[in-house]
Amino acid sequence: MGSKLKVAGLVAVGAVAGALTTMQLQAFARNTPLPLEELQQLAAVFGMVKSDYVEPVDEKKLIGNAISGMVSGLDPHSQYFDKKSFKEFREGTSGRFVGVGIEIGMEDGLVKVVSPIEGSPAFRAGLKAGDLVTKIDDTAVKGLTMDQAVKKMRGEPSTKVVLTVFRKSEGRTFPVSITREEIRVQSVRAKMVEPGYAWLRVSQFQDRTVEDFAKKLEDLYKQDPNLKGLVLDLRNDPGGLLEGAIAVSAAFLPNDAVVVSTNGQLPESKATFKASPDYYMRRGGTDPLRRIPDAVKKVPLVVLVNEGSASASEIVAGALQDHKRATVMGAQTFGKGSVQTVRPLTADTALKITTARYYTPSGKSIQARGIVPDVWLDETAEGNVFAALRMREADLDKHLTGTDEKKDEAREKAREEARKKLEEQLAKSKDGPKPLPEFGSPEDFPLEQALNQLKGKSVVVSKSVVERKAEAAETTNN
Repeated sequence: MGSKLKVAGLVAVGAVAGALTTMQLQAFARNTPLPLEELQQLAAVFGMVKSDYVEPVDEKKLIGNAISGMVSGLDPHSQYFDKKSFKEFREGTSGRFVGVGIEIGMEDGLVKVVSPIEGSPAFRAGLKAGDLVTKIDDTAVKGLTMDQAVKKMRGEPSTKVVLTVFRKSEGRTFPVSITREEIRVQSVRAKMVEPGYAWLRVSQFQDRTVEDFAKKLEDLYKQDPNLKGLVLDLRNDPGGLLEGAIAVSAAFLPNDAVVVSTNGQLPESKATFKASPDYYMRRGGTDPLRRIPDAVKKVPLVVLVNEGSASASEIVAGALQDHKRATVMGAQTFGKGSVQTVRPLTADTALKITTARYYTPSGKSIQARGIVPDVWLDETAEGNVFAALRMREADLDKHLTGTDEKKDEAREKAREEARKKLEEQLAKSKDGPKPLPEFGSPEDFPLEQALNQLKGKSVVVSKSVVERKAEAAETTNN
């Protein structure tokens, strides 16, 4: 395998697959004038393809492709959901799916088990972190993308899939037969790192994130009612549901403090969201934050972010930073400052379309800029390994910007230099650079610096990373 593919595999282990959307399901009916001449052209093309193409084409597929092309040309986050992709999207935001139950990355073109989900079929079957999946049933994994591999491992409940596993530590390959079942992803983890100091990680904002977040915080305070400091870890959190971001922010902010505002073409896109149950509670539900102790509002707080922190996680970091409630440490975030609304078309299809931009409480746009940390940190004590290679919103084709678009040549040069450096290391070493330590582990360098910040000790600040400026003129929300 070429070194470029090896580099891509290594980056994928710690990279976020993509920012999730703010989900707002609502009926859509609007009288809009239609361009008749262009629609006639579309109908003519449809007719030509149906009659002249080399082989018969399914009409529904043609229409679906036309809609998909129309929407995908807008920006990186607008999307047409057919029956299959809409089902997968709903699974992603619910935190539930049918599969084997492993968190995965890619290494040398193979699926790498980052962690089996506790209690899942894969966990019970004995899969371990570091295992490499070489085949899924009769399909070789090499040559598949991560999404393709995931789709092959998922399926219907009670069906079986056979994974061929290579375990490096034992130097052997063996098959594992696993029966698929519904998996519930745990999006919140927490632990006491040391007496008086806790770590709480939110990996994604899903349906149950707020309830899980409140429960974890409650448990931490039961372990130590006099908590001296808390690290809120949002690294590689791709975002998710807006209500989750508002609730997590509200846990630490004064009541009715502004969390985020939005602005778009529609009247309902012009809104301000505050740290109040009215803005995050489900209809007919109870406030999930009611059981959190009052001390949470004043506990010294550090928020850890990196290039993979996007959308909802940027809203949290921006709100806590603007209100000076927390010190934001790490790297400049992804920069996904746009709102996507999901509008059902039929019972099984939908349109996800960008309807507004996000603004922090001080009126700054997150789009293509992200949140700039108060304290810059490297990934490891030795410096940054994969940071320059990670994609950000500003690197995506057709991303939203203002009117003064400028190419970030310095960013492109840094990415190319980092890629060459990794390729050289891979050429000299069979194993290449070692993967980054697991978040929350004793080897987690940024977490160590966050704890130093909370204790008033010296922090090893990055000497190489500088702010990436927004690509367009700053837009404020008035």
